[in-house]
Amino acid sequence: MRRILTVIIAVAVIGIGANRVLYAITGNFVKDFEHPFVGLAVFYDSSGEFSHRCSGSLLSPHVFLTAGHCVFGVSSARVYFQQDAGAHYDPATQQDPVSGYPDDCFTQPCTTGRKLISFGYAGQFLLPNTQDAGLVILDHAIDLPEYGALAEAGSLDALASRRGLQSVTFTDSGYGLSYTNPATTVSYRERLMVTSKLDNLSSALNDGFNVQTSNSPGIGGGTCFGDSGGPLFYGASSSNTIVGVTSFGHSSNVCAGTDFAYRTDRQAVINWILTNAGREAKQIAVVPLQP
Repeated sequence: MRRILTVIIAVAVIGIGANRVLYAITGNFVKDFEHPFVGLAVFYDSSGEFSHRCSGSLLSPHVFLTAGHCVFGVSSARVYFQQDAGAHYDPATQQDPVSGYPDDCFTQPCTTGRKLISFGYAGQFLLPNTQDAGLVILDHAIDLPEYGALAEAGSLDALASRRGLQSVTFTDSGYGLSYTNPATTVSYRERLMVTSKLDNLSSALNDGFNVQTSNSPGIGGGTCFGDSGGPLFYGASSSNTIVGVTSFGHSSNVCAGTDFAYRTDRQAVINWILTNAGREAKQIAVVPLQP
């Protein structure tokens, strides 16, 4: 993975086997019952074999927003919206007997998606503009009382030069790992959320395309393998306003609490989402940030 400056980054996707990588919520997390539209997405190759898992957000009954690297190189997906979608996963059978994760839908809400669309990610993280946004168009509608909303274009720009960045709060949500290092991995396969703070919007790694957050100085936590594509909400846990999708981190083998999300409050990204949403474009909310 490269850009103009050489950096080591880790993509936040997760596989089931030891030879696959994952990402999840870490730190002072809580179970997320606040965002029923955040789902656990399982991706399959052209043979129907499991490839990896990610997170994402339903913006309308059929339009599921995730990361571009999640939809790259795969052919189909299955999305679970239960808070504990994979919590009963049995390594012996490699299946959750309650939900059917990762191979079937035993309970609802859950459905498949055979139309995968990338904003432009093509297999390399060329920073700062990774083009790391993706869509899954679901085969069947998931009707919910609430969906994720997109922040208006340029919503975060005013924060780039603002003093007191530590006062700007975000909430991450996803199904990724909760702890990992070379010796130990903890994965609940549940939808969890955690508070983080704004670190940077304008460095060479970000430059208007990414938003950098962290859990310092100990106010919350961050993302990990498997949280890729999950939403970065502006504000506290009750917010449903999405400003980015979890994209990458600094470390390739631990979850250090410094995270980067690809910004969705960019006009090009919003236009791309609405164009691909088709008839449901009018159902997708694009809203100003609330103070």
